[in-house]
Amino acid sequence: MKPELNKTYIPRTMSTQHPDNVNVPEWSTSEIIDGNAEIFEAYFAYGTLGCQEVMWDSEGKDADTRVARKLLNNYPAYFQNHILGRDIFLTYRIPNPKIEKVERKVVIETLQNIPVAYDVASSFYRQDITPIFEVILPYTTDATEPITLFNYYQKAIIADEEVVLHQSTRVKDWVGTFKPKKISVIPLVEDYRSLLAIDKIVKPYIKAAKPRHLRVFIARSDPALNYGLICAVLLSKIALSKLKTVEKQLDVPVHPIIGVGSKPFRGHLAPDNAEKFLQEYKGLTTVTIQSAVRYDYPLEQVKDFIRILNAKLPNGEPAPIEPHEEKLMHSVLDKCKRQYESTIEKLAPLVNSVSAYVPPRRARKLHIGLFGYSRNVAGVNLPRAITFAAALYSIGLPPEFIGAKALEKLNDAELDLVEKYYVNLKHDLSAVGGYVSWQNVNMFLEMHQKVAERAGASQEKLKEAFANVLDDLQTVEEKLNIKLGPYGSIQKRHENFANNFLISWLEHEDGEARKALIEAAKLRRCLG
Repeated sequence: MKPELNKTYIPRTMSTQHPDNVNVPEWSTSEIIDGNAEIFEAYFAYGTLGCQEVMWDSEGKDADTRVARKLLNNYPAYFQNHILGRDIFLTYRIPNPKIEKVERKVVIETLQNIPVAYDVASSFYRQDITPIFEVILPYTTDATEPITLFNYYQKAIIADEEVVLHQSTRVKDWVGTFKPKKISVIPLVEDYRSLLAIDKIVKPYIKAAKPRHLRVFIARSDPALNYGLICAVLLSKIALSKLKTVEKQLDVPVHPIIGVGSKPFRGHLAPDNAEKFLQEYKGLTTVTIQSAVRYDYPLEQVKDFIRILNAKLPNGEPAPIEPHEEKLMHSVLDKCKRQYESTIEKLAPLVNSVSAYVPPRRARKLHIGLFGYSRNVAGVNLPRAITFAAALYSIGLPPEFIGAKALEKLNDAELDLVEKYYVNLKHDLSAVGGYVSWQNVNMFLEMHQKVAERAGASQEKLKEAFANVLDDLQTVEEKLNIKLGPYGSIQKRHENFANNFLISWLEHEDGEARKALIEAAKLRRCLG
């Protein structure tokens, strides 16, 4: 059903440019998707796959700010029948000036292009059409950031039209008026403290901007990288619960978006897990459809999957977390986070060494990411979440299991809380249990000295990390009654490639290592 012109439809499925695909799309002439290929990719996401929204990402990478013009010019027949900004949507993700110091003026460039896109679309459709009216602000940590962005657009972009250039000639007399008169900011909340205080971010913004509705983006990948699987899931549940409370308190509809990948570590939104996902994350309006989902599964299965999501979202209300439960959950989060950190700090050199073999799928710049550790592990650098996960899957140590020993440290009330709010914990861990390579675990334990030398790591720290991982795996087997290790032909082949990768990596056989990594990723249908 198409919305009325004066009403905004909230899209359900957002195609993103996250580089987690192992297969190169058939239509791409290069392994690295960039430039005009991303223009076609947006059209492909709309027209072939059925995605209702495309995130146009200029955070961490160059993005073509003439995207609206090129889409309308290149594919006029499709866009005549699918109005951009009404039937389908294009949403910018901009750099956060606080984080990306070198790139912060890209914000200005991107915002200035929104009125240009308005003029292009209005000419194309022969009526007033706003094709782009929302921007995603990553790493939002307090209310001042979205408020500042909202005000900047009005006071520095729109207000420019009244600037006098000469005598009585104003900017708008020279280049025309600027529309839309305001934009909506979608805060993307990613770190531990901000997710726990998401209501304190969105409430002041709602009061300042007075939106008819608010979309809020909950990160799922970076929290998993920074704090581990269990923390990432519980933090998202707290955030969803708090957003529903804000909606009821301020009587403004709040539409959560969650950024998820296809494997459990990054969210477990995959064509073979749609129902379980929708059961796990109640209260969503929009989900991300990342590259692995689009290109590592059969096309018809992907189209059916997206059709299901478009039909079934929004998927009800999130489970309300009572104050006494949240207090107890903080204890759970702290124990799980500490256990995860204690291993990741020591594994970091190995992960960084292996990550160099993960093939790039997008043209990206140096990324300044979050790594939300406490001060005792400050200075530990890790790759982005996709590459991080890919590195660990490739050596037969799925990241989902790191820190699982914390389950032994939870009391009965805390365990009950985890089971209540992480509904599919056992299902998720079972889904990747077959990618655990006991051959590689034994090699790591027996050859930790050689592994440490190859990775440039401390022997003692790496030995301790492997012992921790073994404890994690044994905890899952004993406490959750999940049998880990290859159980079918695909998982057994995956272990063979993971084992080949490890041996080739140890022997500096780079070509063989890369080949084994890619073949293993094809079997699990994603890089990371």
